[in-house]
Amino acid sequence: MPKRGRNYSYSDHKGQRCRKRWIIPGIAVFILLYFSFTSVFFSMRVIQNNSMAPNIHAGERFIFSSYDIHHFTGRTLPLRRGNIVLVDMSGRERPGPFLYILDGVVRFFTFQNLSLTENRDSIFVKRLVGLPGDELTMTNYVIRVRPRGSAFSLTEFEVTDFDYTLEIPRVPALWDSSLPFSGNMDTIILGHNEVFVISDDRSNTNDSRTWGPVPLNNISGRALFRYWPLTRIGRP
Repeated sequence: MPKRGRNYSYSDHKGQRCRKRWIIPGIAVFILLYFSFTSVFFSMRVIQNNSMAPNIHAGERFIFSSYDIHHFTGRTLPLRRGNIVLVDMSGRERPGPFLYILDGVVRFFTFQNLSLTENRDSIFVKRLVGLPGDELTMTNYVIRVRPRGSAFSLTEFEVTDFDYTLEIPRVPALWDSSLPFSGNMDTIILGHNEVFVISDDRSNTNDSRTWGPVPLNNISGRALFRYWPLTRIGRP
């Protein structure tokens, strides 16, 4: 007596072969769409150091938006004071979409440790505290901001909806305010194409205190979501 389950009709065999034939192309299309979407619109990043401590630590992983800031010329910027942003100080032109997609593949299979389009030493994660037209000064490591068109100057914590704390270093009593990272900064006014970025660890880490105001075109992304470690998952 023949076993049940082995008696397939011709149409069953044909349908099964058709389904198998589309598995590999379907997977290929899914992978292409995935890497296109995550490379052009989003990027996964591993934090390499503790310059953003105590709020962000080395080894944490984030999803960042990816965009060319020139797309927003004349429109509302997709940036707010307090955002965590990617700062590209390489000075290189942005690669084309195909190279972005290929870079996404390399990043995925190397767990974000290798990249075809970036020099890790020239990409920095910082907090944006000043937008174009803002007037800024710093006293005892805390930035004060007078937004463009405002008559009042407020601390960086009062002009943002983001909740964060600072790592304030201890400095010698004789530390001269003219020296780098002294905790004080004279008043500056940002140009129409400039932003001010700074580390949450206000000790000797490079940021706009040493670079000066950063051109908007150097901002290549904004942190959207922390997905690792699981105990700290959520919006940064």
